[in-house]
Amino acid sequence: MSTGCPKSRRGGSALVRRFVYVAFFLEVGLLLVVLPWSGFWEHNYFALAWPPLQTLLANNYLRGAVTGLGVVNLVAGFADLALLFAARDSHDSSYPDGAGQS
Repeated sequence: MSTGCPKSRRGGSALVRRFVYVAFFLEVGLLLVVLPWSGFWEHNYFALAWPPLQTLLANNYLRGAVTGLGVVNLVAGFADLALLFAARDSHDSSYPDGAGQS
């Protein structure tokens, strides 16, 4: 008798965990791409509380660097999503018509 979860249940939770991971990377990437060019970026609490920070945040090179980090996050999210679908497709095609499954 095994005391753990069935293999399919463990695989399902790992799949959900991977999808949450991908969703996190995509969301952070979109925020980092869009946020530096929005009005929120210039008018936030920290920039108003400390004026030297406002000049730094207004720098277009810093905005571009943050946008670049967002693009890296988007690429990582889409790459992980593609790997997830490729692994699922290769697993599904390794047993044609259910042969070999127990």
